[in-house]
Amino acid sequence: SRRHKLYREELNLTSPAAPLPLRPEASWLQFHLGINRDGLYPRSSPAVNRLLRDMQDFTTVSADYSQDEKALLGACDCSQIVKPSGVHLKLVLRFQDFGKAMFKPMRQKRDEETPEDFFYFVDFQRHNAEIAAFHLDRILDFRRVPPTVGRLINVTKEILEVTKNEILQSVFFVSPASNVCFFAKCPYMCKTEYAVCGNPHLLEGSLSAFLPSLNLAPRLSIPNPWIRSYSFDGKEEWEVNPLYCDTVREIYPYSNGNRLLNIVDMAIFDFLIGNMDRHHYEMFTKFGDDGFLLHLDNARGFGRHSHDETSILAPLSQCCIIKRTTLLRLQLLAEPEYRLSDVMRESLLQDRLAPVLTEPHLLALDRRLQLILKAVRKCIDTYGEAKVVANDTTQPEAPASDRVKLTT
Repeated sequence: SRRHKLYREELNLTSPAAPLPLRPEASWLQFHLGINRDGLYPRSSPAVNRLLRDMQDFTTVSADYSQDEKALLGACDCSQIVKPSGVHLKLVLRFQDFGKAMFKPMRQKRDEETPEDFFYFVDFQRHNAEIAAFHLDRILDFRRVPPTVGRLINVTKEILEVTKNEILQSVFFVSPASNVCFFAKCPYMCKTEYAVCGNPHLLEGSLSAFLPSLNLAPRLSIPNPWIRSYSFDGKEEWEVNPLYCDTVREIYPYSNGNRLLNIVDMAIFDFLIGNMDRHHYEMFTKFGDDGFLLHLDNARGFGRHSHDETSILAPLSQCCIIKRTTLLRLQLLAEPEYRLSDVMRESLLQDRLAPVLTEPHLLALDRRLQLILKAVRKCIDTYGEAKVVANDTTQPEAPASDRVKLTT
């Protein structure tokens, strides 16, 4: 606290720099402008590649708690089984070009598996899972996860010394090992055992690019029809009723269009990463009911490489439908020359925190992919390919008017 005060006084001795103009070529702005009804970015987007580099290199100019954590300050209900924002501290970092990203610090080492006795809703959130989820999403050609990179952050210079939030300033301390640490200011988390620490100042974490503001590109948050029970002993209907999908099909918008197919895509993605915590999904309102689903908040993935949670595949196994494009991509990634684990391994080498995943997690992707294809084959054997595989390969190209428009 004293150090931060001296730092502020030192800054006040110099005249503030002139405000920087917004550059139209800024990578985050070009990323936002590239969002269309097919995904968050076009294939081989140069803007996304530049954005990934910029998030790794650009200087942070401010740091703050995320909006959901601000809303919880002083109002946490410790009687809840599921804490509103868990024990995973998130920060919003802003950069010199007006871009901003969500920073999630390292809470679990790569070679640590989630304990078997952990419920999915109290599991750790892993920064490397966010990074790996982006790469897998891009390999699957979904393009529904915001660009995400790994970065070593100097918590003193790039968080403490640039934040204006006095609460965030107050939760920094030096550990007995002389490492700089901080934690979230919330009754159930206001303990040093929930802190994250640098070594002594450097802390690795993930940076996920922000989407356009809700004012410019409104989004809906919709409960997942296959939401899990967030209690120790409860069950949802889909967990006990194998015909649950018949009920879902009667409800708009799952009764027609692409929504149910997109739910199956999301379930396939979550099964591959082992994410059981998909309680909601978001969509851009501009693209209507057939728009793509955003695959946000993937930090609870890649927890147990030794276990395949097949219940995540319930939308596929109960509804027995899948997009042809999704199936073709999965079949390609099952071929020896394009093996999913090999493609992921090569892709993740581009990240500065490589290796992002341990070898057992990479090999688990191949095993789970075979389980997905086995489930599809079972559906085809039961209902026939014509009813199971939906032909989405002849959709017309989206008109320019379907792009997200950003106006000042």
